Amino acid sequence: MILYHGSHLAVERPDISFFRDNEDFGRGFYTTPIREQAENWARRFVRAKGAAVLSLYEVDDAALRASASILEFQSYSEDWLDFIASCRRGENIGNYDIVIGGVADDKVFNTLQLYFDGLVDKAEAIKRLRYEKPNCQYCFRTQSIMDEFLKFKKTEALQK
Repeated sequence: MILYHGSHLAVERPDISFFRDNEDFGRGFYTTPIREQAENWARRFVRAKGAAVLSLYEVDDAALRASASILEFQSYSEDWLDFIASCRRGENIGNYDIVIGGVADDKVFNTLQLYFDGLVDKAEAIKRLRYEKPNCQYCFRTQSIMDEFLKFKKTEALQK
């Protein structure tokens, strides 16, 4: 399986100490199997950083799933919403090496913000999310799993 990471620079060896807390699935290195999604993310950096770079990694998915502690959300659900809300509050819940699931992108984030602000309840938030196009992110949360399974292949500079 190929995973992509979009940024303003090449990331040959991700280092967990550089990542921020309060992200969708907590502190970790975020990748996606969806090239277009990573390209869109990388292009967000052009204005501020002047570059858009795609880093590609090869991952043995079967070996990864056999060795790592993985939490996977198949869809937007109450469990996904609870996990995202906890992580966004800075609570690093669970001892998972990897969390896989939908991205809280701009459209999804609008619904999440309504939920976080108490303007809609959990049931209404999930109902609204049901209409969003699914996407996918892999959050690598431990350095040892990144070092063992993310095999850097190359980077590509994207057209601005």
